[in-house]
Amino acid sequence: MATTAVGLPLSRVDARRKVTGTATYSAEHRIEGLLYGVIVNGTVARGTVSRISVDAALSHPGVLHVLTDFGKLQLAHPVDRLAFYGQPIAVVVAETLEAATHGASLVEATYERQDAVTDFDDPDIPSQTPEDEPDYSRGDPAGALASAQVKVDLELTSARENHNPIELPSTIARWQDGRLTLWDKTQWSQGAARTVAGALGIAVTDVRVHNEFLGGGFGSGIQTYDHVVLAAFAAREVNRPVKVVLTRRQFYYGTGFRPASRHRMTLGSTAAGRVSALVYEVRIENARYRTYTDGLTDLPKFLYGVPNTSTAYRITPIDVHSPASMRGPGVVLGNFALETAMDQLAHELSVDPVELRLRNEPTQDEVSQLPFSTRKLRECYETGARRFGWSRRRAKPGSRTDGDLLIGMGMATASYHNNRRDSSARARIHANGTAEVFAASADMGPGTTTSVMQVAADALGLPASAVTVRLGDSSYPTAPLHAAACTMASVGSAAHTTCHALKAEFIRRAVADPNSPLHGANPADVQVRDGRLETSGARDTYRDILRRAGLPSLDITGNWGPGDADSRISTYGYGAVFAEVSVDPLLGLVRVRRIFAAYDVGRVISPKLAHSQAIGGMVGGIGMALLEGTVTDHRDGRIVNASLADYLVPVNADVLDLDAAFINTEDPQADPIGVKGLGEITIVGVAPAIGNAVFNATGKRLTDLPIRPEALL
Repeated sequence: MATTAVGLPLSRVDARRKVTGTATYSAEHRIEGLLYGVIVNGTVARGTVSRISVDAALSHPGVLHVLTDFGKLQLAHPVDRLAFYGQPIAVVVAETLEAATHGASLVEATYERQDAVTDFDDPDIPSQTPEDEPDYSRGDPAGALASAQVKVDLELTSARENHNPIELPSTIARWQDGRLTLWDKTQWSQGAARTVAGALGIAVTDVRVHNEFLGGGFGSGIQTYDHVVLAAFAAREVNRPVKVVLTRRQFYYGTGFRPASRHRMTLGSTAAGRVSALVYEVRIENARYRTYTDGLTDLPKFLYGVPNTSTAYRITPIDVHSPASMRGPGVVLGNFALETAMDQLAHELSVDPVELRLRNEPTQDEVSQLPFSTRKLRECYETGARRFGWSRRRAKPGSRTDGDLLIGMGMATASYHNNRRDSSARARIHANGTAEVFAASADMGPGTTTSVMQVAADALGLPASAVTVRLGDSSYPTAPLHAAACTMASVGSAAHTTCHALKAEFIRRAVADPNSPLHGANPADVQVRDGRLETSGARDTYRDILRRAGLPSLDITGNWGPGDADSRISTYGYGAVFAEVSVDPLLGLVRVRRIFAAYDVGRVISPKLAHSQAIGGMVGGIGMALLEGTVTDHRDGRIVNASLADYLVPVNADVLDLDAAFINTEDPQADPIGVKGLGEITIVGVAPAIGNAVFNATGKRLTDLPIRPEALL
């Protein structure tokens, strides 16, 4: 397909607005008559509020209302009792943020406490099998494991992680004539509209959500949490617009998190390195009031050609807030268990880790029995190993040093399902020859606005500078959540399809118009470049077609969906991640020296933005491997390190040399623009690659995330 914009390393179209401060985020909109709401959080993990005193708060200057009765709201958790520490029990509304904040500190509550469990390793709490994650088995795993010549049996753990984008959860709610407008930090404007409408008992058509700019999300904005509903509720109760912004500490209590997990991964192999058996058992923490699952077992049962495989997924319900998706949800943890075990197996077999993976490449999807749409994983291994310098790795752990430091190299495979969902778009060409494309998606930072613009420009035959993409409004054509690595494949395909349809409509009008130079031409012969329709020396333009028709613009709304493609093909993204670390044996300090990854993610629409996505995923993976972990005081469920002073995330000094390359491929069977999701896969292989590098440096197989210095001493 001919392109002029797709494939160019363009800068973000919204970059100047973001760096100059003219991009308006949810909390920054200037709304007349705005009041400020601050949520009061409960301080027990389980129980009821027996008494709440608001008199002191109401007497504070500037405080106008204290709302405590949420009985008519339909929230995700019970409203008549406390289900987790930090559950909202009141909203203080005031003329200023300072007054609302101090007023909230004056609200006093008395509780009837019930015995609560916030530690999911408590032996008295039974685990459950979730309905949507049944046990899986193929072949005879027990028999194959019993007869295996080499076995690896590892127990692994991961700590809870919390999302920490820079922009805090924030909502402004305004009612006018019975209709609600929200300016909300959400990754799914239409999902937020439905949730709020359901919580308040109003029609979803009476809710409009704006989310043009988001300061990061990582999954924290997929669900619509209490603060959004309470902002809308408070605005309705006080009959004025209300803004609610969570503090960083409230962020940890008020939204979801990546759940802590416990794994057992067992592999059986022949002496030649053919994996014959895989048994994987995993358990994650859950809330009592709501079941949450994600794809922990996906890669262990899919990634390699293991004929005898079984997986078992369990949840342990305790008195905590419900977990939620976080970048690479589930898959990143299941892959950590799998790739750590594969590295240990390679060590015991004295086989190069890359070679072991190549020996176990499947010929088809072993779970679905479907052919791969594309699987360029071998190319990822080859490119990654060459560019990283894998041949310089020493197989014997602890044999390479740099002064007093131990140096190690490790690698891991990455993969993520290519999610595509039904989506719509509206395309419009104006009389001045410019175009707009509308979709109710979002852009939380990966550059979706820019990438969709590139696709639309090529489909319309216009220069990129002539196309504007409008996202971030629930009133725009339907789009899926901005998550799960599905946005470009879904919204981009909808924009591509719709823009081609609009171009075809202009061609149809031109060849049917006696006044057009293209009158009578075969539509199939007409080419469009820079807004000019040409064939056999004749030329017309979008501008002239609209001028002759007396139209200020012409637009079309179109739809795209994957249909039954997933019943015919298995479509995934793939990657190979290589890491080098140094370990100070006296301090137990691990430093990531460099990471290189090669990815098969289909057609790369915007190379500069794709590279940026890869680097971002690596940074998140470094955090998971070495730094991030939420600490809970199990006496009451309070999160101890609910701040960026105490919850460790990577900083510039931790991300010295990160790079990525993309295999030249595309996936036309999956979607019309040939792309695969990129946002999730870039974090998937990073933590095990780092852990495997630490093993190569020290000979210590560490199976708990994050890797802490004391584990190496």
